Amino acid sequence: MDENKNTQLFMGLCSSLVTQAWMQLGKIKNPMTDEINIDLEAASLTIDMIGMLKDKTKGNISDEETKIIDQSINELRMNFIASKDTNNKPDQEIEDNKNEEKDK
Repeated sequence: MDENKNTQLFMGLCSSLVTQAWMQLGKIKNPMTDEINIDLEAASLTIDMIGMLKDKTKGNISDEETKIIDQSINELRMNFIASKDTNNKPDQEIEDNKNEEKDK
């Protein structure tokens, strides 16, 4: 298989996993159901899979591919932490924070 095709397939796989993680974080709609669902355990696993792919392919992918994967992992991890923090707050505290924002 030629190198360009391998690059396309690899980046397609990574892109698919990144999109899946965004759906699991509840940041984008699932196109199959047209709904937003949050599954933080699944999101964590998917983010870990992307990190594992990065580690296993180290030295076999371009600097640009590595940069794209690193950026995706970092954005997903930051959003995961923010989502986890939000989901751990009691509902009343979330409502209070929303009301405080409106008052500003």
